[in-house]
Amino acid sequence: MPQPAFCAATSSFTAILFGLSGCLVDFGARSASLNGQRHLALVREGGSAARQTIGSLELEGCAEPTPGALSTLRSLHEQQVPCAWLDELPPSLTEKLASRLPDWLAASPACTQRTWPAPDACWQALAALQIERLEGCVLVSGEPRLVQAGLNAGLWTVGLAVCGSLAGHALADWQLLDGAQRDRLRAEATLSLYRIGAHSVIDQLTELPACLEHLQIRRSKGEKP
Repeated sequence: MPQPAFCAATSSFTAILFGLSGCLVDFGARSASLNGQRHLALVREGGSAARQTIGSLELEGCAEPTPGALSTLRSLHEQQVPCAWLDELPPSLTEKLASRLPDWLAASPACTQRTWPAPDACWQALAALQIERLEGCVLVSGEPRLVQAGLNAGLWTVGLAVCGSLAGHALADWQLLDGAQRDRLRAEATLSLYRIGAHSVIDQLTELPACLEHLQIRRSKGEKP
């Protein structure tokens, strides 16, 4: 699969925040179900031992970086663009989900204020990166509530239609869908993210370089988020 090729304009961005599940890892954002009703069903069927065994195996799969994630992070790191990830899943899950991501990538501290779509978590993540201004800060996520939080925080926002929770399919399952099914899910997710107010919507992180280049053109023309 082609890897992202970032242009020099990317380095003009102040910071980039990423969602964790459904963005950097966990294609389709399936890990959230491991923290809810699915766990209860596993306990009823096979007890806590079965839940732990099956849950661990599923989390291993969810921790797989999404297409373009690692090369995207590498390129941004080489250009010295500060980056961090955010999620509202429990630390016991996010620690496992982030296990294959680079050690230098900052994990946003747990938000002690209002939850998404309030902007607090985004501001807190930027503060942890020692970012002093909102200008040029971008949030990338496939989770609608986090996109809303980014908008409320005054950030540029990039929605992910295919790898996020709106499409809701693991990569292998997504690839098994026929073209018409994929087109329908992609279109529905794209429209949903634009209705929220996302400044741009792409399928997955392999398309982020071109997206950021376009956002930089909009910035150069004086557009504000």
